Amino acid sequence: MTGSAAQGKQPSALAGRFAGRRIVVTGGSRGLGGEVVRLLLAEGARVATCARTAESLDRARRTFGAGDELFTRPLDVAAPELLEQFVESAAATFDGGLDGVVACAGGARGRGITEATAEDWAETWALNAGHFARLAACATPYLRASGGGSIVVVSSISGWKPGPQAQYGASKAAQLHMVTSLARELGPYGIRVNAVSPGSMLIPGKRWDRMRQEDPAAYQQFAAEFPGRELVRPEEVADAIAFLLSDQARGVTGVNLPVDRGQNAPTPQGY
Repeated sequence: MTGSAAQGKQPSALAGRFAGRRIVVTGGSRGLGGEVVRLLLAEGARVATCARTAESLDRARRTFGAGDELFTRPLDVAAPELLEQFVESAAATFDGGLDGVVACAGGARGRGITEATAEDWAETWALNAGHFARLAACATPYLRASGGGSIVVVSSISGWKPGPQAQYGASKAAQLHMVTSLARELGPYGIRVNAVSPGSMLIPGKRWDRMRQEDPAAYQQFAAEFPGRELVRPEEVADAIAFLLSDQARGVTGVNLPVDRGQNAPTPQGY
C-alpha cells in the first residue's frame, strides 16, 4: 500500500486490524481455511470464500455466525473460469475493490512416481500452482484499484523438504518461486506477495488426528519429527497469515514464512 490509500485503510484499535478490509480466501469452509476466515471476520473484515459444496459453506456460515460480511460460492478452484467469476463477484459485492487475497485451497492426487498418472500430475498442479497463479492474476486489478494490498499463498514445508508424493512437493515449490517473482512484479502497485508454509497440522478428523486416535504409537513416532513433540495447530498458521495480510507486515514481501514447529521430515516415511 502506498500514500493516502494506505492511510485510508488504517482501522481503529478497537475495531480490529481488518475493519473495512475486503479479503478473498479460497478453501475457507473448514480446517486451516476455516480458521483464517473465522479470524478475519472476528477482526472486522468482510470476507469472500469458496469451497467445493454449498453444504460445507452453509455449515461454515452457521459456525462463524456470519451475516452479510461473508460472501460464499461453491466451486472448484482448479476451474479457472469459475475462480475468476468468484473473484469478480466478490469484488462487486465489496464495492469494486479488494484489500487482500489468501490462496488456501489445495491438495494432491495420485501416489508414487511409477503409479501416478499424467492426470494426477496435472490435477495436483492445477489445484496448487495453477489455482494460485489464476487467483493472483484476477485479483490484482481489484487490489490496484484499492491502492495496493496483500496476497498470501498457503504453501507447505513439502515445497523444499523432500517427501512423498513428488507431484505435491513440486507444485508447492512452484508456489514459492511464484511468490518471489510476483513480489517483484506487483510491488510497484503497492501489492505485497508472501507465502506461509505450514508443517503437519493437527486438524480434527484429518489424517494426523485419525492416526493419533487409531495408532498412538505411530503418532508418537511421527511427533518425534518435531523438537517439542507437538504438531502444528491450524490457529497458529492462521495467525501468521493474518500477520502477513495486516499493516504490521507492510515492509514484508517476497518471503516464505514456515510455521512448522521446527519439523524435520514432513511425513512419517522420514524423507
